[in-house]
Amino acid sequence: MQHNIFTTMRSLKIMDGCKGTQVYALNPSGNTTTGSGGGAGSVGEKFLHHIHDHIRVSSIRSKLNQSFQADNFIIDNKSVLVEALATYGLPQTDLLEPQIEPCLKSLNFVETLADVYCRTSSCPQFEKSGMYSEQCAIFRGLSDPKLFRRSLRLARQHAVDVHSKIVLSACLRFERREDELIGLSSMDCCGRNIECPKSSLVSGYNPESVYDPCICLRSPSEDDDAAMGYKECSTSEEDCDMSFCIGDDEVRCIRYNIASLSRPFKAMLYGSFIESLREKINFSQNGISVKAMRAAEIFSRTKTVDHFDPDIVLELLWMANKFCCEEMKSACDAYLASLVCDMERAVILIEYGLEETAYLLVAACLQVFLRELPSSMHNPNVMRFFCSSEARERLALVGHASFLLYNFLSQIAMEDDIKSNTTVMLLERLGECAYEGWQKQLAFHQLGCVMLERNEYKDAQKWFEAAVEAGHIYSLVGVARSKYKRGHKYKAYKLMNSLISDYTPAGWMYQERSLYCNGKEKMMDLNTATEMDPTLSYPYKYRAVSLVEENKIGAAISEINKIIGFKVSPDCLELRAWFSIPLEDYEGALRDVRALLTLDPNYMMFHGKLPGDHLVELLRHHVQQWSQADCWMQLYDRWSSVDDIGSLAVVHHMLANDPGKSLLWFRQSLLLLRLNCQKAAMRSLRLARNHSTSENERLVYEGWILYDTGHREEALAKAEESISIQRSFEAFFLKAYALADSNLDPESSMYVIQLLEEALRCPSDGLRKGQALSNLGSVYVDCEKLDLAADCYMSALNIKHTRAHQGLARVYHLKNQRKAAYDEMTKLIEKAQSNASAYEKRSEYCDRDMAKNDLSMATQLDPLRTYPYRYRAAVLMDDHMEAEAIAELTKAIAFKPDLQLLHLRAAFHESMGDYIFTLRDCEAALCLDPSHTDTLELFNKARERENEQPPK
Repeated sequence: MQHNIFTTMRSLKIMDGCKGTQVYALNPSGNTTTGSGGGAGSVGEKFLHHIHDHIRVSSIRSKLNQSFQADNFIIDNKSVLVEALATYGLPQTDLLEPQIEPCLKSLNFVETLADVYCRTSSCPQFEKSGMYSEQCAIFRGLSDPKLFRRSLRLARQHAVDVHSKIVLSACLRFERREDELIGLSSMDCCGRNIECPKSSLVSGYNPESVYDPCICLRSPSEDDDAAMGYKECSTSEEDCDMSFCIGDDEVRCIRYNIASLSRPFKAMLYGSFIESLREKINFSQNGISVKAMRAAEIFSRTKTVDHFDPDIVLELLWMANKFCCEEMKSACDAYLASLVCDMERAVILIEYGLEETAYLLVAACLQVFLRELPSSMHNPNVMRFFCSSEARERLALVGHASFLLYNFLSQIAMEDDIKSNTTVMLLERLGECAYEGWQKQLAFHQLGCVMLERNEYKDAQKWFEAAVEAGHIYSLVGVARSKYKRGHKYKAYKLMNSLISDYTPAGWMYQERSLYCNGKEKMMDLNTATEMDPTLSYPYKYRAVSLVEENKIGAAISEINKIIGFKVSPDCLELRAWFSIPLEDYEGALRDVRALLTLDPNYMMFHGKLPGDHLVELLRHHVQQWSQADCWMQLYDRWSSVDDIGSLAVVHHMLANDPGKSLLWFRQSLLLLRLNCQKAAMRSLRLARNHSTSENERLVYEGWILYDTGHREEALAKAEESISIQRSFEAFFLKAYALADSNLDPESSMYVIQLLEEALRCPSDGLRKGQALSNLGSVYVDCEKLDLAADCYMSALNIKHTRAHQGLARVYHLKNQRKAAYDEMTKLIEKAQSNASAYEKRSEYCDRDMAKNDLSMATQLDPLRTYPYRYRAAVLMDDHMEAEAIAELTKAIAFKPDLQLLHLRAAFHESMGDYIFTLRDCEAALCLDPSHTDTLELFNKARERENEQPPK
């Protein structure tokens, strides 16, 4: 019967009000990332066609020679790529621009963190979800996604209303991109109450319920069983005292029961109306069918609609609205919401829900739309419920238009295609839903970013100025850029100049000002930007391209290597590949192109004109061809030399030959995690799961996905389930790794040791066994079993696990063999290409002057490593140079607000008696990790001291 009603509903023209503005479907391919540099012009376009033609045939030489001979060029196969580069043109400094970050960016991030922590701690329980949502917006701009995910889980945990729950649950699901996991439906429950689609439709504040068993896993109660056995019964004639007449039919009712449905019915049946005196009431003109009236009579006695057909319940919902029958409306709403299980029903039923203001029904439909993202973003039948102002107003009438909803939708739209009309409309709706200051700042700033990308500079400037007016000072960068694009370069320069004068200078301020000046002044600003914030990539890229323009390609590669050494990104890898081609270093170029395609498989090279995989095909013909066995040997060599980018390139090559190999996708994810490319790593991990050929293998990869997204207990359960099917290295390793991610007592440590030993007994390759031996050595060290630890590290080194030098050095150090520890780390430095951590660790095994040199080198190679700053600050404090010590930490905190850095600076302030600054740094640190014991202790101590001080 339900099938028939949904078939019927599809053919109905329900209302004129549901007609929305036509929404352009997004391009499924998305907005591809473009390369750094200048445009190619008509010649470049012509060459592009030649490249595309060449890809479609087997011979490089014949096609490209035909192309260039037509233009009177004589080239040989060796110079194809050099000619290609000449045609496209090398990158140009004039066309390089830094990206304006489309997120909230504070001028004093520490103060922002401290403020949001204080407000979150003191706000009423029912408002905590909103505060954690604000934290999400603040953390989204940081490189560590764990902070964002933690705040997102807390926002869902403290959500009160159904609307917030469905949006936040969908956000959590989207963060893991479960839509990419083959075999999972969008409405499948993952087993966690916090994301369960049924739990999300239960209203009320109960933060502890997220830890309860999922609703989907509960067994039906006796009441449910009784309800299943319910049979519709008619009213006894003896009890009935009135009738509703509809046409020739008569529905016998109990007056009191009908009157109890609503105040209008009560007034009609017991008030001063003539119907109160009649036994038979003519109801023919009210638009209610006989079936619906009989159903209403039954509801008046049973208070349930669960056993009616959906078409009857829809009519009851209409009747409930007409006669203000709130209890019956709630029952109909809940029943219809329970029917929404897929996109087809959601698209149909949301029309009824919006027309009849059925809160739960609309929530259930929205939940399907949101859990189907990003694919539903391309469905015009879905997006018409969101994009127009009229659509937002209809959602608002039923309680489902919120900043939370449109923030989620607009973020996905911006990722998919930042220039699309859909993105603009969703951001406009976001602005209409913005009430708090931070919400207006975010909505207006993002609108400015989108308009800038669309080359609509006047509108971009308007929105950036609106964001500044709302308090987002960073949006002045957008104002300046918009003015510059409109031909007002000097005005842009003056604006950035005043920004630097009026506020505490930051690296991004000098970076932006550099766009609007020339020569030495420009280079000075870029160098200052790097000094203040070495994580900004634009200054490195500009300096590198400037060197290329001076024909100093080797120096350009050295410059771009500086940032690639600690911050890997597709645009920087593209530049290095671009520079390598005129040097005929085709192996280096191919390595970088393969690595960047691992980060972004759809990347477009040469000013966005040539797909990266096409360039791979061109480069392959100029390097030595490897078999799969050769690739494994190459991978071992690069892995042992700690060349993560080279290892990525080899794995990419291997996957091109064997794309269904789940082990290779998993290996790729591990490399990406080591490079701190977490988004790409999760994608590779999902592909590993999808290509699994066995149940136990699939469970392991699902366990790693759960672990990497903060679900440690669920990851352990997946590992145990996998082991119960088949003992494997990866299952034991996952379980040991997840268990070791906590403070282990002696008994737990012994269990982890047993698990790692079990893993080593299972078949695996040397790369993974080396890692397992190294981990086992670390646990032995923690258990003070140094000889056993040394044996593990030596075994790992024997199979070329070079990182084991660090563990062995630690063993020597604990045995008071300081020189041996230093020498061991020197071996690692000599072998490893990525050796910033090795310099840092070696500094622990030498005197102060040598340690300073090693830590200086570590900072030069990787300024994101925080230990060197903390060490130097501690030395300065020991030398009673308090101001210098604080400055050393402040320099690092400016571009990396790290928990340990903030805690140490707070401790320095506390030792100097500066309790206000101590509290500020503690609050900022606790915003990053509310459970950090040492910071909590310091915070409470400083608060007591501050309260003890006499008022000024």
